[in-house]
Amino acid sequence: MPRYALKIEYDGTPFSGWQRQADQPSVQGAVERALSQLESDVPSIAAAGRTDAGVHALGQVAHCDLRKDWDPFRLAQALNYHLKPDPVSVVACARVGQDFHARFSAHERRYLFRLVSRRAPVTHDRGLVWQVGHPLALAPMQAAARHLLGRHDFTTFRASLCQAASPVKTLDALEVSENPYPGGAEFRFHVRARSFLHNQVRSFVGTLERVGAGAWAPEDVKTALEARNRAACGPVCPPQGLYLAGVGYDPDPFGDG
Repeated sequence: MPRYALKIEYDGTPFSGWQRQADQPSVQGAVERALSQLESDVPSIAAAGRTDAGVHALGQVAHCDLRKDWDPFRLAQALNYHLKPDPVSVVACARVGQDFHARFSAHERRYLFRLVSRRAPVTHDRGLVWQVGHPLALAPMQAAARHLLGRHDFTTFRASLCQAASPVKTLDALEVSENPYPGGAEFRFHVRARSFLHNQVRSFVGTLERVGAGAWAPEDVKTALEARNRAACGPVCPPQGLYLAGVGYDPDPFGDG
């Protein structure tokens, strides 16, 4: 059976997350329903990561096996037709070998978190950003983020129900930038690692927001990390500002470099 890699973007607001659930809408369920309109008895698809309820994606990757030898462009167009009106889109499709696996072949995952600081409620980005009503300072957040880079035991920033075998991960990048936003400012957190613990990125951002607000000093993040204790973490921020921005493969099946 030919195997295809799908690059998928979605607005996670109406979904219970990526993973299929019997009684809740899911992104996986939406894609599999679209596939079932093209071929019956399509096997379950696999994805690079299971995003939580309310989390979005710009570059989620999944793979599927089909009986028909589809032209990748036509397959993407057919899926997008059957995905309507769900806020899910296949933005790229590629034929891959049987040794490709969306999850296990990935060598990195990239996340984006959008945090808006302004008093007036957001309108156009409602549900797509986390908004706080107080100002934030960029430089202290950047200084605090540097304490998290590298290989560490991230127990402090790990959800209590996380199923990962080990809390030790290597964080390759955590970059914080400030961008103009009408009536305020938008802070973007770009995070990159081979893999992440459950709620790790949201725990990072919630903690760094406390630094930006002046409630924590940058060195407090280092102390929290070294505590290896979930109770030492700052607040976990809400999911709506989080995006799975991309997944890295070598070679990249979509030719993105």
